[in-house]
Amino acid sequence: MAHQPTPVRRARLGRTFGPEPSAVSGVVLLLPGGDEVSGRRPSPMVATASVRALGRRLARAGRDEGLVTHVVHYRYRGWNGSEANLAADAAWAADEVVRRYGDVPVCLAGIGMGGRAGLRAGGHEAVNSVLALAPWLPEEDVAAPPEPVKQLVGRQVLIVHGTNDARTDPELSFRLAARAKKANRDVCRFEVHADGHGLNQYRDEVLALAEDFVMGALFGRAVSRPVRDALAAPPPLGLRMPLAAGFSPSRR
Repeated sequence: MAHQPTPVRRARLGRTFGPEPSAVSGVVLLLPGGDEVSGRRPSPMVATASVRALGRRLARAGRDEGLVTHVVHYRYRGWNGSEANLAADAAWAADEVVRRYGDVPVCLAGIGMGGRAGLRAGGHEAVNSVLALAPWLPEEDVAAPPEPVKQLVGRQVLIVHGTNDARTDPELSFRLAARAKKANRDVCRFEVHADGHGLNQYRDEVLALAEDFVMGALFGRAVSRPVRDALAAPPPLGLRMPLAAGFSPSRR
């Protein structure tokens, strides 16, 4: 029997949320969570479910602006050490956006391990902003180099983390934000008090904050006062900004 070559795995973009506009002027790439180590292919249904609410919210908010929103379907579920597979797939997706839509601004919006992928791939020339929700980051090790931040220079960056997150340590995202802020003033971080990894307790407020930030970053809309204050405030104030109950981008 002839040996069958192993198929090459490729990342891909999911279908757009809502109808695709006739003229695309901005793109959000949704980066689902993943595992620290895994060679398995992610389930498309599970991946889409984790970012569906965010994708729908952003697609509605940016419909009149020409926004397109895609989920990135990874080749592997795992980050896999130095391979950084999820970050590589996020960078591939940004390349694919350029191929499909031309020179339009891209926001990488990730959850959990997808948040780390967005932060790591944020240096892609098409990316102008990164949204990281409860990003998974490695424990700091004096024998290993810290998670890089220089690639975020020139990008607008928002990190959102629940203070009761038992899966991804919020203190690690604060430390990364503090290092990034030294190189890039357009970095802010919001804390969702008493919320966990899924940010479900204040889900509406988190989605409203994401909409506010992404529409401002991609299309120059005026952002809300809390976001302006967080970007302008020196550390640690702008990196421990509390997300108020009832937050809405319409309340400026």
